[in-house]
Amino acid sequence: MRALWKSTQKPIRALEAIALLLDFLHEGVMTIQMRALLVHFLTATGAVFAMLAMLAAVEENWSMMFLWLVVAFAVDGVDGPLARKYDVKTNAPLFDGELLDLIIDYLTYVFVPAYALFKSGLLPGWTGWIVIIVITFASALYFAISTMKTADKSFLGFPGCWNMVVIVLFAIEPNFWVILGIVLALAIALFLPLKFIHPTRTKRWRVISLPIAFAWVVFAGWAAWVDFDPQSWAHWGLVATSLYLVLAGIVQQIIPEKG
Repeated sequence: MRALWKSTQKPIRALEAIALLLDFLHEGVMTIQMRALLVHFLTATGAVFAMLAMLAAVEENWSMMFLWLVVAFAVDGVDGPLARKYDVKTNAPLFDGELLDLIIDYLTYVFVPAYALFKSGLLPGWTGWIVIIVITFASALYFAISTMKTADKSFLGFPGCWNMVVIVLFAIEPNFWVILGIVLALAIALFLPLKFIHPTRTKRWRVISLPIAFAWVVFAGWAAWVDFDPQSWAHWGLVATSLYLVLAGIVQQIIPEKG
């Protein structure tokens, strides 16, 4: 447990460094162009965190891997609002922020989690091969769809957030047939006309969605911190917040907005 505590200090320090960068962005000593460029740099740190997560996954240090993915998820949650605030398309046009974001999202949302699920031992034999092929292939196609966003800034189709799915599977360890069914159902949902909310951009229910998304990050970090101890309450919080984030958009389709 002491070794785990020492190792988890690295993701915590990474979060502290990100917090310092955010404070620096708000200081008045920089031009708008410098701030916009720093937002691109912040986004690019996600690639570093993806590599650190992958290195942990190769060593089958799942808790550390998920902690790095949680750090990457936190970066992904703040860089979008900052990019819009500092209008990076106008003030730092050298880099395509949306393309950079998609590249990193594929690494942290798809590639690393798929590898972890394959190597975890949760899927025996041929089931692991099916899952890793389905996740990477279907998600690559989905990320290339130009109409993945709806008018209200939600996602059309499951947005390929396999990192969120896999950490829940690690926490609850269901039967491999259940895992296979969940993966296949979500892979099909990538291409179905179902709405999935973006917690920070979908205005409807955002007052609920934002706190729940923050709670998901807390529960995910907590579950990884205690090495997925089955007695931890983090697992139930992780499942509950995940169900809301997956189902809220579909419920919004069923229940039209008044006015």
